[in-house]
Amino acid sequence: MKKGKWLLYAVCFCALFVIWTNGSGLYGSGRLPQELSGPRPDLIKINVMAVFGRLEKSPVEFLHDAHTQALAQKNLDCSACHPTDNGRLFPKFKRLSDTDRVTVMNLYHKECIGCHGELRLRREKTGPVECDDCHKEKSRFVSSNQPMGFDKSLHWRHVQAQENKCERCHHEYDEKTKTLFFAKDKESTCRYCHKAETKDNVKSMRLASHLACISCHRKYLAKNELAGPVECAGCHEAAAQRKIERIASVPRMPGKQPDVVLLKSAPLGPSDDLRGLNGMKAVAFDHKAHEAYTDTCRSCHHESLNACTGCHTLNGTDKSQGINLEKAMHQLDSHRSCRGCHLSRQKAKECAGCHGLVAADRETEESSCSPCHLKVLPEMANATLPDHEKELAERMLQFRAPIAGTYRQEDIPETVVIKKLSRQYEAVDFPHRKIVNALAGNIKDSKLAAYFHTQQGTLCQGCHHHSMASAQPPRCETCHGPSMDAQAPTKSGILGAYHLQCLGCHKAMGMEKPAGCTDCHKKSS
Repeated sequence: MKKGKWLLYAVCFCALFVIWTNGSGLYGSGRLPQELSGPRPDLIKINVMAVFGRLEKSPVEFLHDAHTQALAQKNLDCSACHPTDNGRLFPKFKRLSDTDRVTVMNLYHKECIGCHGELRLRREKTGPVECDDCHKEKSRFVSSNQPMGFDKSLHWRHVQAQENKCERCHHEYDEKTKTLFFAKDKESTCRYCHKAETKDNVKSMRLASHLACISCHRKYLAKNELAGPVECAGCHEAAAQRKIERIASVPRMPGKQPDVVLLKSAPLGPSDDLRGLNGMKAVAFDHKAHEAYTDTCRSCHHESLNACTGCHTLNGTDKSQGINLEKAMHQLDSHRSCRGCHLSRQKAKECAGCHGLVAADRETEESSCSPCHLKVLPEMANATLPDHEKELAERMLQFRAPIAGTYRQEDIPETVVIKKLSRQYEAVDFPHRKIVNALAGNIKDSKLAAYFHTQQGTLCQGCHHHSMASAQPPRCETCHGPSMDAQAPTKSGILGAYHLQCLGCHKAMGMEKPAGCTDCHKKSS
């Protein structure tokens, strides 16, 4: 009888074990369901305990969309896990703030394990209930989460959807009344106030955007109206971002931003000749045109919408992290500086053929400074107008030097014969005029190129790179000898110069040919 009793216990234990393991979790069996494997845009590392000090256990890998989809099957929504704050869904789990370590830890354990335990009792698939099944030392998933931007196109679509009611998103904080208010015509990007981390009761950008955006989307979806996504993948998956409708021609953002600005290093005086404290002339900046070239105001105004000189002084300040005005405008390796942005445009294939082979530090003063720092001519202003900077800037832009273009067709050699490889190959008839016209055609619609190609021969300097702009530049052999010069090891011989220049240009411009020697040279008989 005893033996039969223990056998019954064993059978019951095995049955319970089978029930337990079959419902061991979304991925508790050791093998991931196919729909949960691979890179995940909804992967969240739950490491909230870090705000109270060092983590005692590894962060928990949480698949957000997997849980929202499971809840939807039970007719539950986001409110099952997220509370509301002033009528809007709050991103934190089951709380509005992080009170203390023990309370927050117990909250997660009670709610998560409790929910999983209930589902197990009903023999449904669910998540783990053991510590090491959640807090794993080795990651099981890879995040494919892509940051979500809010460019001009997406902004304009929201402006239309909200019927130009900017106050529904934009607000400022009144220190006296401790309330939010709408400042008309002073709308700025959310990131000027909401930083990467929550500080001084100002929510982080992540919390603020999820609180506002998802709550708004859910409100419209509840009314069966068109709205944006509410799941992680809808915003943070690369494939989903590519599907977002883009407006080809976005109207100028509504506001009171200036059309033109006179950029200067110091206030103008009654007899000012527009030279700042550093001796450099002021710049007439076409603000309206530059708005069309960027996707966001933060491209230039990265901390606030104030003037650059508010932070970047001639000597630099702690507020500007030591970056003075000159660096802010001219630093080559920064896409936020004027010159840095301009140089980045030179990487486009229609420009890279020339600019990829000409170092930025070899640009002349004529081509790099004077197009922006304009000399005030009598026709621009009869006298300096310190109280009318806008009018002066407009006049300066109006009388900017006209587009130089290139030389007349009859002044451009049609072909140039290259004989340097005539022993192995026949001479090359280089289609000189055809190439000049092709390069000119590439940039004919570029205002940026027009402003900096200040002379008719500027375009020619892409190939004739160490000579002044001229209709008759010196031949390549003037600088490049038959072989490499030991006294100038960076200067190649004539054969190397031809191949580096020609093939380098073709590669930079994405041209498939020439693919081999005989595409240019006919084999000598």
